[in-house]
Amino acid sequence: MNLEEIRDFCLKFKGVTEEMPFGPDTVVFKVMGKIFLLLPLDVEDVRISIKNTPEKNIELRGEYPNIVGAFHMNKTHWNNLIIDFSTKKDLIRQLISESYDLVVKGLTKKLHLELSQLNI
Repeated sequence: MNLEEIRDFCLKFKGVTEEMPFGPDTVVFKVMGKIFLLLPLDVEDVRISIKNTPEKNIELRGEYPNIVGAFHMNKTHWNNLIIDFSTKKDLIRQLISESYDLVVKGLTKKLHLELSQLNI
């Protein structure tokens, strides 16, 4: 997947916004104001920072050499996925979806209600 495909996929989720709070070099995707994906623009390779459970992150890092602890993030909860020719699109979509779902799961009741009332 390239940058535009990742962006388009993220924006299909309910309640997602795209921001650049850290400057022009990183696109941040949020659901109801909570970050679920970071997309750096200032690196040579395509990579994303995504959230998952601590257990799943350990498993992913052991299985895929292109998944490592996320730079500048809590490595217990965040991974960097370096996207290269060997990275299957289905895996990328799955990990992005899991990150989104995990963040949605952690939303307050009020934010869950607001999200449920949004029209896609």
